[in-house]
Amino acid sequence: MHAKDILIDSYGRIQEEVHAAVDGLTADDLNARPGPSANSVAWLIWHLSRVQDDHVSDASGLDQVWLAQDWEKRFGLGLPRHDTGYGHGPAKVAKVRVDSPDLLTGYYDAVHQQTLGFVRGLTSAELDDIVDDRWDPPVSLGVRLVSVLSDDLQHVGQAAYVRGLLQAS
Repeated sequence: MHAKDILIDSYGRIQEEVHAAVDGLTADDLNARPGPSANSVAWLIWHLSRVQDDHVSDASGLDQVWLAQDWEKRFGLGLPRHDTGYGHGPAKVAKVRVDSPDLLTGYYDAVHQQTLGFVRGLTSAELDDIVDDRWDPPVSLGVRLVSVLSDDLQHVGQAAYVRGLLQAS
């Protein structure tokens, strides 16, 4: 099995979990925060989608789906255009509100399609290309793609946990 096939399978699992975390939730459920400093399901799914979009577009040289496909306008969050949620405190988390799960899954699915399109075209050698030399050691494309995977899986797991808390109460 080629490394890109493992990446494609892994990103597909994120997509499945994103849908499972939000499907059937009301706007109130999506935007509910279990505590004043906690993240909502909406924020977690938005954030993981933004991080994947930002990092993969940077590594691939493609435009961010968020901007190129007008998702920024569809969400209408009043945040800076390139905001990914990194470092958000409670006030900014509270700005990420959605009316339906379809907005979240629509954006994630669009990001997912761009990610898969990029990954399908990769060669093994390209996974070794350095995409970020601000780190020691510098970050290869393969490491960046796995890092995004790890971050996304953690956040979708958190969203599933928050969903469970909401459904238990």
